[in-house]
Amino acid sequence: MSRLWLNLPNLISLGRLLLVPLAISLILEGSYWAAFWIFVIAGVSDAVDGFIAKRFDRRTSLGALLDPLADKALLVSVYVTLGIAGQLWTWLVVLVVFRDIMIVGGFLLFQAIAVVPKPVHPLFISKINTGVQVALVWYVLARRGLGAVAGPGDVVLGIAVAATTVVSGLAYLVRWARILGRSEQAL
Repeated sequence: MSRLWLNLPNLISLGRLLLVPLAISLILEGSYWAAFWIFVIAGVSDAVDGFIAKRFDRRTSLGALLDPLADKALLVSVYVTLGIAGQLWTWLVVLVVFRDIMIVGGFLLFQAIAVVPKPVHPLFISKINTGVQVALVWYVLARRGLGAVAGPGDVVLGIAVAATTVVSGLAYLVRWARILGRSEQAL
């Protein structure tokens, strides 16, 4: 079976990446309901490309980079845009973006100094964090799409995002310290 770099899962991931400017534009225009559905489509496409890649053995090195890039680009862009639109707390947006920059930067640094075995899988708390982040975006976009004002749901989900973001970021720092500790002992 050919390992084409531009296979169906990669095309789906690329399509999700191309949804980022559309989602940003819709939020800035105040078209929250349309942005909600773009975000839902992106989520479904993420599940579909992953299923196809695994089920039909269509995994590629490009897909291993493109899929998480599309996910992070969409989520971070929507968080920043919702912050600009006054729909999320600025401190929460800064926290989410800082954690992602820290994780991507740490990953790139460890790849550059070659102390991390490939592939590096996300931590379980990171998966929980992503799920809570997505839930907050869905909630805010749906709430605004229906014309409702912020309420207790925003506070509860916002605090859950903040808590899991901090715990996830700290967990990555601990992971990296352990990896560095092992590599220094080997020298």
